[in-house]
Amino acid sequence: MNTQSTLVKPLVVTAPLRMTEEEFVAWCDEDTKAEWVDGEVLMPPPANLQHVDLAGFLLIIVRLFATQRGLGMAYGPELQVRFSALRRRRVPDLLFVSAERTHILKATEVEGAPDLIVEIVSPDSPARDWREKYLEYEAAGVREYWVVDPMSRRFEGYALDVEGRYARIEEKAGVVSSTVLTGFSLKPAWLWQEPLPNPLVLLKELGVL
Repeated sequence: MNTQSTLVKPLVVTAPLRMTEEEFVAWCDEDTKAEWVDGEVLMPPPANLQHVDLAGFLLIIVRLFATQRGLGMAYGPELQVRFSALRRRRVPDLLFVSAERTHILKATEVEGAPDLIVEIVSPDSPARDWREKYLEYEAAGVREYWVVDPMSRRFEGYALDVEGRYARIEEKAGVVSSTVLTGFSLKPAWLWQEPLPNPLVLLKELGVL
């Protein structure tokens, strides 16, 4: 018996290299993580465990903090963000929309710039997260952008200045304080701990539990 003939070949799903936005919306279902950039379809490789853990950790503390303070809502990498003027549909690792701007939250996407976007750098995405998305989010008016790079253990936060350009949020005594999440401070050292800190302990430290 030829055992090789009984092996099930993995199903490989590929996307056309280019689509109109309407074609992309019709093609990209809830189980497909893909981005649309001026007609080009980008499908990132599966995230590694560290990436998933960091994304989940940040979502827990940001969402619970924002909810407890009545600041707005935070979401993970399930929602597309549509920047119509830039011809982009991005899927951030985390986004926050303030309570005053919930009108941009639609059933399946965010229409316009969230108040905060967080991207976790993957081995295939350093230039995209540090440069391309930095410029896109700045142009789109995303008020605050965090970049988490687990490979270099580097965290940087940026906030729009009065001229609409990103300026780095200064780290003081090992803490970075958000400009859009009032009262929220992040210690970058938390992100590199193994295992990650207990979110409930940190939320107590932040005074919301």
